[in-house]
Amino acid sequence: MTTKRRVPLDRKRVADAALNLLNEVGLEGLTLSAIGRELGVKAPALYWHFKDKQALLDEMATEMYRRIVARTPLDPDDTWRERLRKASHGLREALRGYRDGAKVFSGSRFTGIEHAEQMEDNLRLFTAAGFTFAQAVRATTTTYLYTIGFVIEEQGVEPLPDERREGFDVAERARMMADFPLSAAAGAEIFADYERHFEEGLELLIAGIATRYGID
Repeated sequence: MTTKRRVPLDRKRVADAALNLLNEVGLEGLTLSAIGRELGVKAPALYWHFKDKQALLDEMATEMYRRIVARTPLDPDDTWRERLRKASHGLREALRGYRDGAKVFSGSRFTGIEHAEQMEDNLRLFTAAGFTFAQAVRATTTTYLYTIGFVIEEQGVEPLPDERREGFDVAERARMMADFPLSAAAGAEIFADYERHFEEGLELLIAGIATRYGID
């Protein structure tokens, strides 16, 4: 007769299980029933902690953010440009670690205020560099949205690093669009080498912010 005690459920344990399962089934396959099976409980037990799937996604996004902060240390001596680069690259790397990670993160509402500390530090750094408060908010928000949008599109082609979705063959695309040579050639710029494209797009944004607001 076993005397092993079942570990009680809490919000973090459910979110952790959901994030682990996400890489196997993706966002569409991430049902409360599937998570319940992963935890060895019936789906209704999860409703004690989350009223619906969106509430669970909010907690998952919050947990993802906690992990991002833990793995992306920010130097108080960063310039505003360095801060945008570190934050954007850290966010992209973290989102790419989960199948549909950017979709889970996008539009979700944080369930805590852990993000406020880093946000406060960023806004303080930007305003000290000469940005008005509104400009600081716009600059940081725009790069944040760029990163999430980029990864959503990236994961539409490469759900996980080194895993390419069927149907995104650049050479086949070029062959089918042979009568439109510029459009055919654009495939290699759109659907390949995402690391370089993200870097270049981010630098375009940073240069545009500097020019728009006249900040060195």
